[in-house]
Amino acid sequence: MKISSSLFLGVYAFYSVCVRLVFAGRSFRLGIRDSLMIAHSFHRHPAFGPAGGMHGATYTCDVEFSKDTLDPDTNWVMDIGKASELLCTVLAKYNLKNLDEVFPNGQLTTTEFMCKQIHMDLVDLIRREFHEFHGEVCVKLWESHKAWAAYSGVVKK
Repeated sequence: MKISSSLFLGVYAFYSVCVRLVFAGRSFRLGIRDSLMIAHSFHRHPAFGPAGGMHGATYTCDVEFSKDTLDPDTNWVMDIGKASELLCTVLAKYNLKNLDEVFPNGQLTTTEFMCKQIHMDLVDLIRREFHEFHGEVCVKLWESHKAWAAYSGVVKK
């Protein structure tokens, strides 16, 4: 099948615009990494097949803090030690826990759900303990080297 050059250029232009929109925003980023081990089930929900029963997971948790500008006094996005400390505090709430007990009432604690939950906990802690940070936070949980989920949002004043 032969694709015309004008069609190719149109698709390429659309792709370029989409990439710019996805990666538009914050110019400066700081990333940190930690891990946590959890147990959970999907309460035998049929959509999850054999994974519906109790099982464990070890997540690698990446968090990216991003801002439009660097702090004028320190020339950083955020203190990397403070960022690591905040993440460690949040993950301690879930590490080595059965998420079925942490989130009762049959909550399906998917990787996507946990990304948002960790994000909300982290943003709450930032607002209370590190209110100088105003930017975006992205939480990414890696289930393996092949599969991950992420959630991001803005930390407002």
